[in-house]
Amino acid sequence: MAETDVFYCEPRARTGTGGARAERRDGWVPGVLYGGDRDPVAVNLKKNEVLKAYKAGRMRANLVKIDVPGEDGQQTVIARDVQIDPVKGQPVHVDLMRVDDKTRIKVEIPVRFLNEEQSPGLKKGGVLNIVRHAVEVFAPAVAMPEVFEIDVAGLDVGATIHASAVTLPKGVSLVVTDRDFTIATVAAPSALRSSDDGDAGGAEDGGEASGEDGAKED
Repeated sequence: MAETDVFYCEPRARTGTGGARAERRDGWVPGVLYGGDRDPVAVNLKKNEVLKAYKAGRMRANLVKIDVPGEDGQQTVIARDVQIDPVKGQPVHVDLMRVDDKTRIKVEIPVRFLNEEQSPGLKKGGVLNIVRHAVEVFAPAVAMPEVFEIDVAGLDVGATIHASAVTLPKGVSLVVTDRDFTIATVAAPSALRSSDDGDAGGAEDGGEASGEDGAKED
Protein backbone atom coordinates (compact mmCIF):
# COMPACT_ATOMS: atom_id res chain seq x y z
CA MET A 1 0.00 0.00 0.00
CA ALA A 2 1.40 3.33 -1.07
CA GLU A 3 1.86 6.05 1.50
CA THR A 4 -0.97 8.57 1.53
CA ASP A 5 0.19 12.15 1.88
CA VAL A 6 -1.81 14.65 3.89
CA PHE A 7 -1.53 18.28 2.79
CA TYR A 8 -2.48 21.21 4.97
CA CYS A 9 -4.69 23.32 2.74
CA GLU A 10 -6.11 26.78 3.34
CA PRO A 11 -8.03 29.28 1.18
CA ARG A 12 -5.82 31.67 -0.76
CA ALA A 13 -6.71 35.35 -0.62
CA ARG A 14 -4.00 36.62 -2.97
CA THR A 15 -4.68 35.50 -6.54
CA GLY A 16 -3.21 36.32 -9.92
CA THR A 17 0.45 36.20 -10.92
CA GLY A 18 1.58 38.73 -8.35
CA GLY A 19 -0.38 37.07 -5.57
CA ALA A 20 1.01 33.64 -6.42
CA ARG A 21 4.58 34.96 -6.31
CA ALA A 22 3.95 36.50 -2.92
CA GLU A 23 2.58 33.21 -1.58
CA ARG A 24 5.65 31.33 -2.82
CA ARG A 25 7.93 33.79 -1.06
CA ASP A 26 6.02 33.07 2.14
CA GLY A 27 6.62 29.32 1.83
CA TRP A 28 3.40 28.24 0.11
CA VAL A 29 2.62 26.43 -3.13
CA PRO A 30 -0.47 28.05 -4.67
CA GLY A 31 -3.09 25.83 -6.20
CA VAL A 32 -6.70 25.34 -7.20
CA LEU A 33 -9.15 22.89 -5.62
CA TYR A 34 -12.07 21.87 -7.83
CA GLY A 35 -14.54 19.10 -8.58
CA GLY A 36 -17.12 17.34 -6.47
CA ASP A 37 -19.95 19.59 -7.68
CA ARG A 38 -18.40 22.56 -5.91
CA ASP A 39 -16.99 25.80 -7.22
CA PRO A 40 -13.21 26.02 -7.73
CA VAL A 41 -11.33 27.50 -4.80
CA ALA A 42 -7.89 29.12 -4.78
CA VAL A 43 -5.80 27.42 -2.08
CA ASN A 44 -2.35 27.34 -0.51
CA LEU A 45 -0.36 24.22 0.29
CA LYS A 46 2.69 23.98 2.52
CA LYS A 47 5.79 23.91 0.33
CA ASN A 48 7.64 21.31 2.42
CA GLU A 49 4.72 18.85 2.25
CA VAL A 50 4.29 19.22 -1.50
CA LEU A 51 8.04 19.00 -2.14
CA LYS A 52 8.35 15.82 -0.05
CA ALA A 53 5.59 14.09 -2.03
CA TYR A 54 6.97 15.32 -5.35
CA LYS A 55 10.51 14.09 -4.66
CA ALA A 56 9.12 10.69 -3.64
CA GLY A 57 7.21 10.44 -6.93
CA ARG A 58 3.79 10.58 -5.29
CA MET A 59 2.39 13.71 -6.92
CA ARG A 60 1.12 11.80 -9.95
CA ALA A 61 -1.39 8.94 -9.96
CA ASN A 62 -1.63 8.96 -6.17
CA LEU A 63 -4.53 9.98 -3.99
CA VAL A 64 -3.76 12.48 -1.25
CA LYS A 65 -5.72 13.91 1.64
CA ILE A 66 -6.15 17.60 2.34
CA ASP A 67 -6.75 19.00 5.78
CA VAL A 68 -8.79 22.20 5.51
CA PRO A 69 -9.13 24.38 8.62
CA GLY A 70 -12.73 24.67 9.81
CA GLU A 71 -13.92 21.62 7.87
CA ASP A 72 -14.64 18.26 9.46
CA GLY A 73 -12.48 15.36 8.35
CA GLN A 74 -10.04 15.14 5.48
CA GLN A 75 -10.97 15.36 1.82
CA THR A 76 -9.64 12.91 -0.76
CA VAL A 77 -8.13 14.57 -3.83
CA ILE A 78 -5.72 13.84 -6.66
CA ALA A 79 -3.24 16.18 -8.33
CA ARG A 80 -4.32 16.61 -11.93
CA ASP A 81 -1.72 19.18 -12.92
CA VAL A 82 1.61 20.05 -11.31
CA GLN A 83 3.57 22.99 -12.70
CA ILE A 84 7.32 22.73 -12.18
CA ASP A 85 9.85 25.55 -12.01
CA PRO A 86 12.16 24.87 -15.01
CA VAL A 87 15.22 26.11 -13.12
CA LYS A 88 14.70 24.84 -9.57
CA GLY A 89 12.78 21.72 -10.61
CA GLN A 90 10.22 22.20 -7.84
CA PRO A 91 6.40 22.42 -7.89
CA VAL A 92 5.14 26.00 -8.15
CA HIS A 93 1.41 25.35 -8.68
CA VAL A 94 -0.88 22.37 -8.13
CA ASP A 95 -4.40 21.68 -9.39
CA LEU A 96 -6.24 19.33 -7.02
CA MET A 97 -9.47 17.52 -7.93
CA ARG A 98 -11.90 16.26 -5.31
CA VAL A 99 -12.79 12.60 -5.83
CA ASP A 100 -15.20 10.05 -4.39
CA ASP A 101 -16.19 6.45 -5.08
CA LYS A 102 -18.09 7.51 -8.22
CA THR A 103 -15.21 9.42 -9.83
CA ARG A 104 -13.42 7.84 -12.78
CA ILE A 105 -10.27 9.40 -14.16
CA LYS A 106 -7.75 8.90 -16.94
CA VAL A 107 -4.37 8.16 -15.42
CA GLU A 108 -0.99 6.62 -16.31
CA ILE A 109 -0.06 3.56 -14.23
CA PRO A 110 3.64 2.59 -14.14
CA VAL A 111 4.75 -0.85 -15.34
CA ARG A 112 7.06 -3.12 -13.35
CA PHE A 113 8.71 -6.22 -14.84
CA LEU A 114 9.18 -9.31 -12.69
CA ASN A 115 11.50 -12.34 -12.81
CA GLU A 116 13.95 -10.96 -15.35
CA GLU A 117 16.51 -13.48 -14.06
CA GLN A 118 14.20 -16.27 -15.29
CA SER A 119 14.00 -15.04 -18.87
CA PRO A 120 16.06 -17.22 -21.26
CA GLY A 121 16.44 -14.29 -23.63
CA LEU A 122 17.85 -12.00 -20.97
CA LYS A 123 20.11 -14.78 -19.69
CA LYS A 124 21.67 -14.96 -23.15
CA GLY A 125 22.54 -11.28 -22.90
CA GLY A 126 19.39 -9.97 -24.51
CA VAL A 127 17.96 -6.60 -23.56
CA LEU A 128 14.53 -5.79 -22.19
CA ASN A 129 13.55 -2.97 -24.53
CA ILE A 130 10.83 -1.01 -22.71
CA VAL A 131 8.57 0.83 -25.14
CA ARG A 132 6.13 2.12 -22.51
CA HIS A 133 7.07 2.71 -18.89
CA ALA A 134 3.43 3.41 -18.05
CA VAL A 135 0.02 2.41 -19.41
CA GLU A 136 -2.83 4.90 -19.65
CA VAL A 137 -6.15 3.66 -18.27
CA PHE A 138 -9.57 4.77 -17.09
CA ALA A 139 -9.91 3.84 -13.43
CA PRO A 140 -11.99 4.56 -10.34
CA ALA A 141 -10.22 7.43 -8.58
CA VAL A 142 -10.45 5.77 -5.17
CA ALA A 143 -9.33 2.35 -6.42
CA MET A 144 -6.48 3.05 -8.85
CA PRO A 145 -3.88 0.32 -9.25
CA GLU A 146 -0.47 1.45 -7.99
CA VAL A 147 1.49 -0.46 -10.62
CA PHE A 148 1.01 -3.08 -13.35
CA GLU A 149 3.29 -6.08 -12.87
CA ILE A 150 4.32 -8.14 -15.90
CA ASP A 151 6.11 -11.47 -15.53
CA VAL A 152 8.88 -11.98 -18.11
CA ALA A 153 9.89 -15.46 -16.91
CA GLY A 154 10.23 -17.82 -19.86
CA LEU A 155 10.47 -15.12 -22.51
CA ASP A 156 13.17 -15.68 -25.11
CA VAL A 157 14.85 -13.37 -27.59
CA GLY A 158 12.31 -11.91 -29.98
CA ALA A 159 9.40 -12.05 -27.54
CA THR A 160 6.98 -9.12 -27.50
CA ILE A 161 4.88 -8.05 -24.54
CA HIS A 162 1.59 -6.52 -25.60
CA ALA A 163 -1.07 -4.59 -23.71
CA SER A 164 -3.15 -7.76 -23.50
CA ALA A 165 -0.54 -9.13 -21.06
CA VAL A 166 -1.65 -6.59 -18.44
CA THR A 167 -4.12 -7.89 -15.87
CA LEU A 168 -6.70 -5.13 -15.37
CA PRO A 169 -8.49 -4.92 -12.02
CA LYS A 170 -12.27 -4.63 -11.95
CA GLY A 171 -13.46 -1.26 -13.16
CA VAL A 172 -10.19 -0.45 -14.96
CA SER A 173 -10.00 -0.24 -18.75
CA LEU A 174 -7.35 0.72 -21.28
CA VAL A 175 -7.57 4.11 -22.93
CA VAL A 176 -6.19 2.73 -26.21
CA THR A 177 -8.51 -0.03 -27.41
CA ASP A 178 -8.06 -0.05 -31.19
CA ARG A 179 -4.82 -2.05 -31.09
CA ASP A 180 -2.87 -4.41 -28.87
CA PHE A 181 0.05 -2.03 -28.47
CA THR A 182 3.58 -3.07 -27.52
CA ILE A 183 4.83 -2.47 -24.00
CA ALA A 184 8.25 -4.14 -24.26
CA THR A 185 10.32 -6.58 -26.27
CA VAL A 186 13.22 -8.92 -25.54
CA ALA A 187 15.83 -7.74 -28.02
CA ALA A 188 18.77 -9.84 -29.21
CA PRO A 189 22.22 -9.27 -27.69
CA SER A 190 24.23 -6.70 -29.63
CA ALA A 191 26.88 -9.30 -30.46
CA LEU A 192 24.25 -11.61 -31.92
CA ARG A 193 22.74 -8.79 -33.95
CA SER A 194 26.17 -7.91 -35.34
CA SER A 195 26.76 -11.55 -36.23
CA ASP A 196 23.42 -11.79 -37.99
CA ASP A 197 24.15 -8.63 -39.95
CA GLY A 198 27.49 -10.05 -41.01
CA ASP A 199 25.93 -13.34 -42.10
CA ALA A 200 23.32 -11.48 -44.11
CA GLY A 201 26.01 -9.48 -45.85
CA GLY A 202 27.98 -12.65 -46.63
CA ALA A 203 24.92 -14.32 -48.06
CA GLU A 204 24.33 -11.39 -50.36
CA ASP A 205 27.94 -11.50 -51.57
CA GLY A 206 27.67 -15.24 -52.15
CA GLY A 207 24.46 -14.75 -54.10
CA GLU A 208 26.11 -12.33 -56.45
CA ALA A 209 29.01 -14.74 -57.04
CA SER A 210 26.66 -17.64 -57.77
CA GLY A 211 24.82 -15.49 -60.22
CA GLU A 212 28.02 -14.67 -62.07
CA ASP A 213 29.03 -18.33 -62.17
CA GLY A 214 25.62 -19.24 -63.49
CA ALA A 215 25.96 -16.72 -66.25
CA LYS A 216 29.27 -18.27 -67.36
CA GLU A 217 27.69 -21.72 -67.45
CA ASP A 218 25.01 -20.43 -69.75
